[in-house]
Amino acid sequence: MGQSSTVQIGKTNTLSISKINAVGAMLDGGPLGSILLTATANTPSLVVGENIEVFVYLDAEGELAATTLKPKAQLGEIAWLQVADVTNVGGFLDWGLPKDLFIPFAEQQFELQVGRHVLAKVYLDKKNRLTASTRLDHLLSDDEHNFKDGEKVNLLIAEKTELGYKAIINHQCFGLLYDNELIQPLKKGQSHTGYIKKIRSDNKIDLSLNPIGFNQQQHDAIGQSILDKLKENDGFMLLNDKSPPEAIYKVFGVSKKAFKKACGTLYKKKLIDIEKQGIRLR
Repeated sequence: MGQSSTVQIGKTNTLSISKINAVGAMLDGGPLGSILLTATANTPSLVVGENIEVFVYLDAEGELAATTLKPKAQLGEIAWLQVADVTNVGGFLDWGLPKDLFIPFAEQQFELQVGRHVLAKVYLDKKNRLTASTRLDHLLSDDEHNFKDGEKVNLLIAEKTELGYKAIINHQCFGLLYDNELIQPLKKGQSHTGYIKKIRSDNKIDLSLNPIGFNQQQHDAIGQSILDKLKENDGFMLLNDKSPPEAIYKVFGVSKKAFKKACGTLYKKKLIDIEKQGIRLR
C-alpha cells in the first residue's frame, strides 16, 4: 500500500470524519480510502464533517488505522525508548501506543534487554510498516545538513566520548558538545535546546547549549532576571560573581561569564551591592 500526498503513514494528519460507527469513526483518507479511528477514553467527541488530528499507521492486518494518542516518535524521528519485550522474531519498544514498535534483529546495533532504554529511529519498512532501528551511525549522515552557525536546534544526547558528548541534531545528524564548555551534567537520552557553534571544514558540527554571541538584549534580560529574583527573596540572594558555574546555571540558566557581566552592569547602575555571601538589592 503506497502513501498519498494527503495522508502520511507514521505522521500526525488532520482528517475529516466521514462516518461514525459502533467502535469509533471512519476518516476520509482521500485516495487511500476510509481509515478506521477506534475510539478510546481519551478520544474527543466525534462529529461527522469535522476535522480531527490523528496519528496514522498500519494495524496488525496491514490496514490503515488511526489513533488520537501521540507516539513518542514519528516517522523519521529518534527517541529514547524503553525495551518492552524481546522475542525470537525481534524486539519491541514502548513508544506510547498500545501496539509496541517492532525492531528487527538486523536493525539492532547491540543486544536488547527488557527494561533498558535505547535511542531508536522510526522508519517504514518495505511493506510500509512502522519499524525501529538503533543503527544510528548508518542512518544519520554528516554530509546532508544545511545548518548555519548560531542556529537554534533541538538536541538529543547520544553518547559520551573522550572530548564530550555526541548529540543528535534535529533527528538528522551528529554534533559534539565539548566537556570543557559544559556547566551541567548530561545523560544519554536527554533532550536539550542547543546551538550550532561551528561547522568545521570536514562538515562535522561543534555544538553549544548556550546562544552563540552575546547581544545587548540578552544582557538586559539577564540583569532583569537578577533584579526579579532579588525582589522575590526580600532583596538578597546567596549568589554572586564568585559562585560556582553550576549554581548560577541552576537558578538563571546562563553561563557564569554572562551572569558576572550582568552583575557588573547592575552594580555600576547602583542597583545592587555585591557582598561576600551574595548580592543585595539597594
